[in-house]
Amino acid sequence: MSQTIIEKITEISAPILDSLSLELVDMEYRREERGWILRVYIDKEGGINLDACAEFSRELGAILEVEDPIKVAYYLEVSSPGIHRPLKKLADFDRFAGSLVKIRTHEEIDPDGVGRLRKMFSGELLGVKQGNVLVRLDEKSAPEVGIEFDLIAKANLDFKF
Repeated sequence: MSQTIIEKITEISAPILDSLSLELVDMEYRREERGWILRVYIDKEGGINLDACAEFSRELGAILEVEDPIKVAYYLEVSSPGIHRPLKKLADFDRFAGSLVKIRTHEEIDPDGVGRLRKMFSGELLGVKQGNVLVRLDEKSAPEVGIEFDLIAKANLDFKF
């Protein structure tokens, strides 16, 4: 049911996103302690600000009020993806080349071909080549690896303070 609602809200929000030159980064609909939450993460080239989040929230909220795709009471939250922005689409991995990333794969892989299986990778994102996400790892043993996009379970920007 949650996935169906997310698909419907994604469809409803597309024209609003286009009109405001925004990008849908992620969306979740889930029950939390205070009730049902529809959480929408948006971004745009150069970064997002509070005014853009508020404008999108007003416009989406008005349409959701009319179309009523969610039949229970819920809270709508619209925000930026934050400094640990998730990377969801293949294009994200090219767009954020040069940034630090953390990647977790669905299954263990041997990135350097020497029998060391692992699921967690962190380092500098180098971009995409032939469907593989290229990362220069933090450690010296395997300086650069290619990870098949389909094997990525979760990827986020990473910042060192």
